[in-house]
Amino acid sequence: MTNNFVFEPDLAAKKIHMIREFNAPIEKVWKAFTEPDLLDKWVAPKPWTAKTKIWDFTVGGISLYAMISPEGQKHWVYGKFTAIENGSSISIMGMFCDGNGNPVTDGPKSYRDTKFSSIDGNRTKVDTVITFDDESTIKWFVEGGFKEGTVMSMNQLDELLAAEYVQ
Repeated sequence: MTNNFVFEPDLAAKKIHMIREFNAPIEKVWKAFTEPDLLDKWVAPKPWTAKTKIWDFTVGGISLYAMISPEGQKHWVYGKFTAIENGSSISIMGMFCDGNGNPVTDGPKSYRDTKFSSIDGNRTKVDTVITFDDESTIKWFVEGGFKEGTVMSMNQLDELLAAEYVQ
């Protein structure tokens, strides 16, 4: 079955709209997005890896994880959960930070709203809108390989779901 990946940047609106389908039930896909041990297995495009340091999956809670290069260089990502509807949606404000969670104040911020829905065949659709504060930030994401990295990560999630790591 096809994964039906959609990636639509809108520079004028400072938004990226993504849709991705998975050949797994919504409960498994939700777990893969919300349990840090599973998230670490797929979120970083290879050969990079991810390691979660803090995961407080509550409204107002934070996530802090590192994307780690093959040479061991760490790029820290901070997220604050702004809304959670268990099993159906997550909203998060994200930015780069240091390893202690101190934000890079002059760096880009994004606001990500992700919705999960069941579709025919016991499959799941994940619909995400990422909004940016300014046009230069969305351009940096669009021109800097974000789409390609996202495709790799989503394919890794397909593999994880197919391998039955997610119960």
